[in-house]
Order: sequence, then C-alpha cells, then structure tokens
Amino acid sequence: MKIATYNVNSINARLPIVLRWLEETQPDVLCLQELKAIQENFPEEALLNAGYQSIWHGQKSWNGVAILSRIGQPEEICRALPGDPEDVHSRYIEAKINGIIVSCLYLPNGNPVPGPKFDYKLSWLNRLLIHAQTLLDRGTPVILAGDFNIIPTEMDAYKPERWVNDALFRPESRQAFNTLTDQGWVDAIRKIYPDQTVYTFWDYFRNAFGRDAGLRIDHFLLSPDVAPRLISAGVDRHVRGWEKTSDHAPVWVELENNKS
Repeated sequence: MKIATYNVNSINARLPIVLRWLEETQPDVLCLQELKAIQENFPEEALLNAGYQSIWHGQKSWNGVAILSRIGQPEEICRALPGDPEDVHSRYIEAKINGIIVSCLYLPNGNPVPGPKFDYKLSWLNRLLIHAQTLLDRGTPVILAGDFNIIPTEMDAYKPERWVNDALFRPESRQAFNTLTDQGWVDAIRKIYPDQTVYTFWDYFRNAFGRDAGLRIDHFLLSPDVAPRLISAGVDRHVRGWEKTSDHAPVWVELENNKS
C-alpha cells in the first residue's frame, strides 16, 4: 500500500502536474494540502477520471486539504482539528481507508515571530498533540501526513543557521514535533534514511532547487502499529523540477499489506 502527501500550492493551477504524477506513480492514497480553492471548485471529476475518489475541505484563496484514494471511497471521520470550534481554517481532514485512519494536515506557517500568527501555530500544535494522543489511545492504525511547516532538526535544512528565528525552526515548533515522536509516532523518512539529507521543499527564489537549498517540512508520522509495516519511503524530487510545479515535492511511504 503506497500513501503519498503533496502540498500542491493550488490544485487547479497544478492539476496537470498532479495528474501527470499520479499516472506515473499511482499511489493508493494521496493527501493534498494548500488547495487554494473553494469547495465547489475542487476538480473532483478530473481526479475521478484518473481513478481517484476524493474528500476535501476547500477555502477561498488559501489553505485547503484533501484525501484521494484509488482503493475505495475514503470514509470521512472529520474535517477539522478538534479543540477550537471557532477555527475556520481548512487545515485538517481525517478518513478511514483500508483499515487505516489517514489524517491529512496543513500546519500553520507561523511567521512572523513573535506575533499572532506564531501564537496561532502554537495553539494549533497543542490541539494536534492532544488529538494525536487520543488517536494513539484508540489503538487503531493511524498515519499523520502532510505539510507540518516544521524543520525537525538541523539536518533537515540547508544552512540551518539562517532559520533560527523562523517559525518553522523555532524551539517551540521543534519541541512539539519531538513530543509527537515521544508519544510513539515514527518519522517514516528518518526511519528509512536516518543519516541522509532529505528535502521536500525548495523555494522558488534564488535558484533554491538548482542549488539543492531545501527544507524537510512534509512528514509522515506512523502510529506504533503501522510503523512495523513500513517497507520504503521517499521524495519524488524530480517533480519539483517540472515546469509550473509546486515548491514542494511529493513524499510517499510504502506499507506492507496487513495480513490480519
């Protein structure tokens, strides 16, 4: 079972890219972030023609998350991160697919620091930590996937000294990520590539992709009962080099099918 996550930076602007990549790699499940489309403008039909059933939560101009599946309709569980009924940002959607709960998230960027945007990021992270523990306590196989907007370690940034005052690399953000792994969640990319430089994002400016001046901010966290099924993981970084592509590359994990 192959599951991918991809911050598309506008689903309609990047639809040709997404369809080309889906045809090339055919993941079973795909989590999308930063749709930048209102609910009725999501390209459901085009994705269905490509073999994928979808659930999504759109929002005008920014945000937006979706879960796609070619192994059956995603059974939607919720489309908001619990803990703040007044938070209207479309940043979280959760569904059950093939016996696994898939949580697709688009964590707030948080810049500038200090300020209300960073306060919102920390509040969102606190809600995520509570919900993540709740998911673990249920004892169901779960995957947290998406754009976390967190650089976990210095290894995950080109010239990390340049990021010390950025919300993505602030100690509070990194500590929240560490708390997730302390809960028992397994960072899939680091499980497969413990000592290698792996990036998932390259800015559009200053030839960042050409210089490989990247960041690792898109993550897969696997619950303890999913982690032993991990076979491989990777980043389709070549997609970042396509014309009119997103500034993120697709990230994926491959899991052994559950024999039970």
